[in-house]
Amino acid sequence: MSNQKNIYLVSDLHLGAPNHEQSLKREKHFVRWLSEIAYNAQELYLLGDIFDFWFEYKHAIPKGYIRVLGKLAEMSDRGVAIHIFAGNHDLWYRTYFVEQMGATIHHGPIIKNLLGRKCYLAHGDGLGPGDHGYKFLKFVLTNPLSHWLFEWLHPNFGIGLADLSSSLSRNANERKPRLKKYQGEKEYLHAHALNMNRKQPDIQYFVFGHRHILVEDEFVPKTKLIILGDWINHFSYLEINADEVALQTYPMPECDL
Repeated sequence: MSNQKNIYLVSDLHLGAPNHEQSLKREKHFVRWLSEIAYNAQELYLLGDIFDFWFEYKHAIPKGYIRVLGKLAEMSDRGVAIHIFAGNHDLWYRTYFVEQMGATIHHGPIIKNLLGRKCYLAHGDGLGPGDHGYKFLKFVLTNPLSHWLFEWLHPNFGIGLADLSSSLSRNANERKPRLKKYQGEKEYLHAHALNMNRKQPDIQYFVFGHRHILVEDEFVPKTKLIILGDWINHFSYLEINADEVALQTYPMPECDL
């Protein structure tokens, strides 16, 4: 067994969507992958939208996801550092993952040195130019008052309302063909990375989720923009080890598709 310790980054499982049956297949597949990497993982970064909706009431959390929650807790007990980024679908993390598995919760971009590489990590929503409507909505939703008000809704109603909103948002995005491919210099994540590169040119990798596309673009010399894909169509992840930084896939068996 190798003593090499790797770092893994993954995003956009959207567990819970579009229905229980399909979500459960993806969850079981993801847990198989976690089991395989658990023995040589040093850190695991979940870059947002792991759940299609997440909210922590004072005495309750959304039901389900028992397999992935148990596996993450097991990995934490093994000494794997778990980092969870709030995405645009699961933006309401509080203390549950911190208390249950010692995870670190990130509510915005961070800069980290990962095995000698300086990396900028973010879910990717609300970054770059434009999209002012969404940026305002995110500002409203992340306000503590919004969290407090939603907490007063009964979970049966609150989670049902969130599921409906998520479904409508997903359907709207699917009707925008331009979002299904990388836009190059017109890509808002490209613009954001370029702007950050001007401020901090020593950052070597800009890693995002959110867009559900696989991208590896050396947009300036010796600096790469990486978009992680998802665990709906690509089953993809980024592996960082002593030798390389590589996008990988863990294909779903055809019998489970």
